[in-house]
Amino acid sequence: MTDAPAPRISASPLKLFNSLTRSLEIFEPVHPGVPGDPAQPPEARVYSCGPTVYNYQHIGNMRAYVFADTLGRTLSFKGYALRHIINITDVGHLTSDADAGDDKMEKAAAQQGKTAWDIAAFYTAEFKRDLDWLNVRGPAKWTVATDYVPRMIEFAKRIADKHCYELDSGLYFDVSTVADYGRLARAVTDEGEGRIEEVDGKRHAADFAIWRKTPLGETRQMEWDSPWGRGAPGWHLECSVMGEAELGMPFDIHTGGIDHREIHHPNEIAQNQAYRDCGSLDCAEHSGARLWMHNNFLIDRGGKMSKSAGEFLRLQLLVDRGYHPLAYRVMCLQAHYRSELEFSWAGLGAALTRLKRLVMAAAPVRDVEATEPSDRRLADLLAKFDAAMSDDLNTAVALTLLEEAAALKKIDAGQKRAALAAMDAVLGLELLTVDRTALRVRPKAATIAEDEIEAILVRRKDARAAKDFAASDALRDELIAAGVEVMDGDPLGWEWRLDN
Repeated sequence: MTDAPAPRISASPLKLFNSLTRSLEIFEPVHPGVPGDPAQPPEARVYSCGPTVYNYQHIGNMRAYVFADTLGRTLSFKGYALRHIINITDVGHLTSDADAGDDKMEKAAAQQGKTAWDIAAFYTAEFKRDLDWLNVRGPAKWTVATDYVPRMIEFAKRIADKHCYELDSGLYFDVSTVADYGRLARAVTDEGEGRIEEVDGKRHAADFAIWRKTPLGETRQMEWDSPWGRGAPGWHLECSVMGEAELGMPFDIHTGGIDHREIHHPNEIAQNQAYRDCGSLDCAEHSGARLWMHNNFLIDRGGKMSKSAGEFLRLQLLVDRGYHPLAYRVMCLQAHYRSELEFSWAGLGAALTRLKRLVMAAAPVRDVEATEPSDRRLADLLAKFDAAMSDDLNTAVALTLLEEAAALKKIDAGQKRAALAAMDAVLGLELLTVDRTALRVRPKAATIAEDEIEAILVRRKDARAAKDFAASDALRDELIAAGVEVMDGDPLGWEWRLDN
């Protein structure tokens, strides 16, 4: 079915929080297009720091991509032609933010008895599957770090004479050679930038590796020849090079988790300033991007968010416990991206219930032909929705407005479908396509088959109709013993669920 064109409610200017200036700014694209020419629309070019593919991603990592996807969907909703890039780091990222030590990929390969390339391929596929589960749209291009090593070497050569110096361990960037180093992290005025262990010979503690030489007597799986010896690029260099190669400089928006705001992104910015011969960061464009945006942490009081904790929280674990992945997307949308979000199983359950209510409310119009939403009630809700998303992606308010639209009664079904489709295109909950039964995810530990559950429920319903309450209670007890919670009178109509 083809929906009516999404209504364009553009009265609200898009305001986004720039981490570099610590202020809300009206989005002004670097490439504004040609007004009135649909063949040359305004562009929005976005770069998101992707994962280092040495392990599965935990759900805190995945919050960054729900945020970046929501940003991209909002830009599309506002009429911009989106070009979104996400990188895959398959080389160069050490086991901490240090300038010396083990590469994460090399270490994982040694531990698992596989090649670094095999490790990268496996965990890249797992990451992309998680994105699919969360209904995160794929980028215009995936940039894989190892594909850009020759460009990284050329980038480093361009800045080496003015901004770098060589040590036995590699080529290092001298942060004193650029203006306002660390401004993004507020390293000067706040508590100071968290640093890492010293490397002998570094001029300043904050100096960082552009190229890391392979130590004498060692051989790495991933290493290349360079003017500074055989080795591998530094982690920070990769994003500068891939962003410039695919989006140009300056581009519009650079996103990442708030942990990147302290070291990784300040180092990217310093490289970008050097590469472009730019000065003060009073002009944000000198950083390489007009806006730098960061989502806050997902907090787990149980302490299983870190990959070092062993069985850490990842999306597969949520599915194994019986939760549909889109429930986690709802959980993320319920909080503003710049606020901390606490994870709990109870909170996830509440998010799943909220999703179920939305799916049920949208069900009557899912097979209706969409028409332009001209009803005043829908128009008002769409305007408020646009204002909420234009106010630095206020998804918490937008979600309630979606619920209000879904709950409207005595309204043209085609108009309602169009309005819900327009809102859901931004929030990405698949309300008009996900099947209600798909939200009832079977826990991995469950042993009873769903057709057995349904058959017992039919028998129980017959027993209740015959007022044979002893038989009804016995069948209920049978289901409880199998881990099935029977929800008599469930207002959502779900009737049962398997215990988690």
